[in-house]
Amino acid sequence: MNIKDLDLNLLRLFDAVWRTRSVSLAAQQLGMSQPAASQGLARLRAVLGDALFERSGSGVRSTPRADRLAQGVQSALATIEQALNASQLFDPQRSTRVLRLHLSDIGEARFLPELVLALQGLAPGMRLEALPLPHARIGAALDNGQLDLAIGFLPEVVQTLQQPLLSDRYVLLMRKEHPVALRWGRMNAPMTDPLVCADSSASPGALAPALLAELEFAAVRTHSDTLRILELMHWQHRLRLTVSHFLSLPGIVRSSDLAVLMPRNFAQGFAETGALALIEPDLPLRDFTVSMHWSARFDKDPCLQWLRSTVSRLFSTPEVNS
Repeated sequence: MNIKDLDLNLLRLFDAVWRTRSVSLAAQQLGMSQPAASQGLARLRAVLGDALFERSGSGVRSTPRADRLAQGVQSALATIEQALNASQLFDPQRSTRVLRLHLSDIGEARFLPELVLALQGLAPGMRLEALPLPHARIGAALDNGQLDLAIGFLPEVVQTLQQPLLSDRYVLLMRKEHPVALRWGRMNAPMTDPLVCADSSASPGALAPALLAELEFAAVRTHSDTLRILELMHWQHRLRLTVSHFLSLPGIVRSSDLAVLMPRNFAQGFAETGALALIEPDLPLRDFTVSMHWSARFDKDPCLQWLRSTVSRLFSTPEVNS
């Protein structure tokens, strides 16, 4: 059957009869006459091709087909009623909504730990799903409700509402005993930050081009900006490894002489272990802004307004919004 052939009011009648086991009680609950309820059941039986209810003593009993339908009908009616009667005052403590976010692998590592911890306290019944999509599909997924929010550096995602969260920059990560890291450390000692090999006397992060030109690189194929930087610096011929995810690279860098371009906010955590060095060269396209994106269609959704407010409170930095 096709749902267009069905009067949805008949599902309310079906649910009431199934719960009360009585046509007359169901009619009273729905504010209709018993003859009207009986006529409605007759129409539903004709559409579904099943008796649905049979006389039993002073009431009715459901058929196996009716029992199979009951749970689905109740769930559908509850969903419709919740949508129609949704309050503009959203209560995260009572919500059981599933929130779907686009995050890259590096975004999951950066944002999910704090966000999950916050939801456990503020919205214990809600669930998060990370749903990474190709950048070309994110806008449509936000519009059709497949995604609720997208977080990242997403310059290709246009025609969405967005809010900047934080500023970041690409830096070079390599093992601490890498010949380039050691030579740069000697060239620029003392360093103000033991994790960062940078020349405070030159332009910010300036690094001798000849020294950088000795590096060989690993990169992530889905992060086009890092590949673009290599091209602009004419280093693409020194690319020795391309992988699918950033998270595999620190281990590779730690055990090899490869260097990787990586967002500073993420790379710092690896440098703090002491085995890796973080260098901030003066590179084209090195600075970028991480934003959250959402669809104008769902801008007034109370739950998603709360989600965006929570994300902003957790991750937004003053300088990016100044």
